[in-house]
Amino acid sequence: MRSHLQPFMLYLSRDKGLSANTLESYGRDVSQFLDFAEGRGAASLDEIRKPLVMLYLGSLGAAGKAASTVNRNTVSLRAFFHYLMKEQLMFQDPTLEMESIKPDKKPPMILTVAEIEKLLAAPDQSTPQGMRDKAMLELLYATGIRVSELISLDVGDVHTGMKFARCTGTSGKERVVPIGVIAAEAVAVYTADMRDKLLRHHREEPALFLNSLGGRLTRQGFWKVIKKYAREAHIEQDITPHTLRHSFAAHLLEGGADLRSVQQMLGHADISTTQIYSGIARKNMKEVYEQHHPRALGQEAKDAFYE
Repeated sequence: MRSHLQPFMLYLSRDKGLSANTLESYGRDVSQFLDFAEGRGAASLDEIRKPLVMLYLGSLGAAGKAASTVNRNTVSLRAFFHYLMKEQLMFQDPTLEMESIKPDKKPPMILTVAEIEKLLAAPDQSTPQGMRDKAMLELLYATGIRVSELISLDVGDVHTGMKFARCTGTSGKERVVPIGVIAAEAVAVYTADMRDKLLRHHREEPALFLNSLGGRLTRQGFWKVIKKYAREAHIEQDITPHTLRHSFAAHLLEGGADLRSVQQMLGHADISTTQIYSGIARKNMKEVYEQHHPRALGQEAKDAFYE
């Protein structure tokens, strides 16, 4: 059976044009399955049936492999058996009608309002970099825009007087989002007092947020910024640049904002993408209700409530 592995890899490389990393994954997955099959007494391709494949995939799950790893193995084996069928080396595909495992979706990481306050208060506003960072963090939390949208902003894209920002989403579609008073003030102070100190010799640079050399800040640069202030604010969660976007959406919904408005501000094409935050907001509202509404408590706790 193993003699078919190398021709299969050549087929993937020549006819499918897969990358070296993908080829390596396919080869490793199929090779490990063949080891498993031979260990279960399968000496030829004809002896490989669907129960054997399912047993192998089940063993991966039992060994603690993630659903994504099991699904990748399923894809690799499907490709292998498809090749064997194409070459008429097998006449029955054991992976036919085999469903992939739906991976558990991790809920987005949401900071509490108190954690947000600590994070936004962390930058030293007396320095150009610190004021820039303060303006960036405030703007992200005020608008929910993506980090890619934030670093793409030019000076004229944020109107602090009228309190709105204009950004371009991942699909190239432009949208206008409102910003609050605090974020508008932070951006106004940065552009009026500190941005010129970062410009250096890049006087024609249109970017709103600049790096220490006077050019446009990069995603990697912002990543370092938010990690730095998370440490300084003693936030234990391993936050990412997207955490402020998630928190923006969840906090709006907790405060009573309607889902459609939040969808528009986030720039989601499909409202189902926004609904994940609605679930988080409902959970948090349930906790608040149970903690503060006297009729939600048990009798013992209710007696203590009225003491």
